Amino acid sequence: MSTMDNAQLRERLRTTRLVAILRGTDVDATVVAARTLMDAGVLTLEIALTLQDAEEAIAQIVQEAPGDALIGAGTVLSEADVERAAAAGAQFMVTPTLSPSVAYAVAQGIGVLPGVYTPTEIQRGHDLGSAAVKLFPAAALGPGFIRAVRDPFPDARIIPVGGVGIETVSAYLAAGAFGIGVGGPLVGDAATPGGDLEALASRARMFVEAVRSA
Repeated sequence: MSTMDNAQLRERLRTTRLVAILRGTDVDATVVAARTLMDAGVLTLEIALTLQDAEEAIAQIVQEAPGDALIGAGTVLSEADVERAAAAGAQFMVTPTLSPSVAYAVAQGIGVLPGVYTPTEIQRGHDLGSAAVKLFPAAALGPGFIRAVRDPFPDARIIPVGGVGIETVSAYLAAGAFGIGVGGPLVGDAATPGGDLEALASRARMFVEAVRSA
């Protein structure tokens, strides 16, 4: 797999609309959780660089992933983070803020989802050339915020992250969200040693169906 530029990433996300966020504590557990997600039909994954040896996990997941999967790196804070994530095989980058890594990734032709919270940051994220923006933490704002902010920004591509549960998927998408990003409510404890993979597979199928039905 090779990196995707922002236009390519935008079109893939327009189709899949679901990003699973793995913030694991163990490389092997993270790889197994990623495999479980992909087997259940969740094909766009973000592997947080907060995991020790995250590059190893990314490289293994990329090697195992089917051709239609999309594997990214999260918590990408610096230019160096972009470089090491891309070297490991990450196809796109996700940041928690409008950090220097955003402009750098765009300049390198790598798709990026920058973290934003305000209308000003939403505009700034799009002006930088990103594929979409990650609204975080979305639960503090809710679907109504997305609906309201898209009045002055009808073309804004907003992916809510943080507290998005199975019960709010349809509300966010109905409000005009470009997609959704889900961590804990989907992954649970599966990216830690001894995590419940059967429960993960069940939740993954539920989220896939919820997005498909919305």
